[in-house]
Amino acid sequence: MNSFSVSAIGAVCNERKTPVDDYWGKVLSEIKLDQELDISCLDGIDSFSHLEIIFLFHLIEDDKIQYISRHPRNNKEFPKVGIYAQRGKNRPNKIGATIVKLIKRKGRSLFVSGLDAIDGTPVLDIKPVMNEFLPKGEIKQPQWSTELMANYWE
Repeated sequence: MNSFSVSAIGAVCNERKTPVDDYWGKVLSEIKLDQELDISCLDGIDSFSHLEIIFLFHLIEDDKIQYISRHPRNNKEFPKVGIYAQRGKNRPNKIGATIVKLIKRKGRSLFVSGLDAIDGTPVLDIKPVMNEFLPKGEIKQPQWSTELMANYWE
């Protein structure tokens, strides 16, 4: 497999210190842009209501990575599925992605809601959410995923 190198462009600051699977809906986060980046890279970002945040699950130990099918959240009531058929944090490249609501920009900081990343999480990229990149048509997903996510955003 090919390998690539990436660097964090910033970090998440919030009250969540440990990765818990549920109750992310009321978490407010500040994304602090790295001092080495020119602040103008954020120009115009506040004209968007939502952003996609690409981040690194930096606390996942290599021996916890999932390469084979498993029950999501180790719940035997859910079917065994591969890591790419779920959004678990124990992914081979440890990359997470979440669409968040942009509350405001203040200098080098973005204040967002709905980011399911803990304090200190390295941010790899920020993209504005545009209607043209959202799915067209009906979104299909299995019932177990709806059950799994029942309390995620509360």
